[in-house]
Amino acid sequence: MINIGALVGQVSMVYAEKYVGFYLSFLLPTIMFSLCPLVLFLCRKVYVLTPPQGSVYGKALKVWGLAMKGRWSINPVKTYRNFQDPNMWEAAKPSNIPNRPAWMNFDDAWVDEVRRGLLACKVFLWYPLFWLSYNQMTNNLTSQAATMTLNGVPNDVVNNLNPFALILFIPIMDRIVYPILRKLGIKFTPLKRITAGFFIASCAMIAATVIQYHIYKLGPCGKYANTCAKDNIPAPITVWVQAVPYVCGGISEIFASVTSLEYAFTKAPKNMRSLVQAVALFMNALSSALGQALVSLAEDPLLIWNYGVTACLTFAGGIGFWLTNYKIDKEEDKLNTLPNAHFKGQNNDEER
Repeated sequence: MINIGALVGQVSMVYAEKYVGFYLSFLLPTIMFSLCPLVLFLCRKVYVLTPPQGSVYGKALKVWGLAMKGRWSINPVKTYRNFQDPNMWEAAKPSNIPNRPAWMNFDDAWVDEVRRGLLACKVFLWYPLFWLSYNQMTNNLTSQAATMTLNGVPNDVVNNLNPFALILFIPIMDRIVYPILRKLGIKFTPLKRITAGFFIASCAMIAATVIQYHIYKLGPCGKYANTCAKDNIPAPITVWVQAVPYVCGGISEIFASVTSLEYAFTKAPKNMRSLVQAVALFMNALSSALGQALVSLAEDPLLIWNYGVTACLTFAGGIGFWLTNYKIDKEEDKLNTLPNAHFKGQNNDEER
């Protein structure tokens, strides 16, 4: 639904601005947003409302502190190896603590779920390098389109190939590709899908690099396509060649972004899902901050370097992602079959 809204909304807003004015392109989404509280109110009896049970984050940190007790070292390598000890979490399980404190109102299974949730957070640490490539589609590629032959198509419209690709390929992946791979006995696990997403996002930036090279080579303004004033003559390259980076970006989003939300939801304890998903989404914010380091490359005549460096960083991120997480991938089936945990909230209501 998000991508349907993105496709319909973004296309209509662009043409509203072009043929009517900016006021209409801002007015229409304002009207749609103003209807949201009304929808929430009218559908309030349909939603499942869970009363608050108090924060579990403090307890999760205490559990982690118990697990790490006696494992710290001034040698960072030794500390890291201690982190990787599979028996580290046994010390934090209530069954191994005869005189456990009052705050430990959960069972061993919840400790295993906390470990699984922290592993998911570790998985997300490479994501800023993925979003670095993906975010190019919302800014620099739009500017690139303005220097190409548009034939009446607003340069803001072309980026809607991304949500279109998502709408098209998500059902194909879910209904055709993934089932075929399962029948062939190929385990295309979430971490393998994410790794593929990194590499496909890198391919999208490689395509953008090649397009930018030919804009500089064939355009009348050479390496100053965005600032040249030669009667606004664009490069003799159709803007629709941008379908390659946009479609590759959409496929990479299916593998990396969609899978990250799935991974956060399935790997976090039930009462910590919002936190783990927030960590996953926070990586996009870090990527935006990281992108500021490339601002100096985001202008003529350095745009080839901008896309090329981004492609290399995302490719390196994919390699680093797999090398640091392939051991977790081997535990995928085990992590998915943990027993249900028992946790009592502040009102002594038990959560499962």
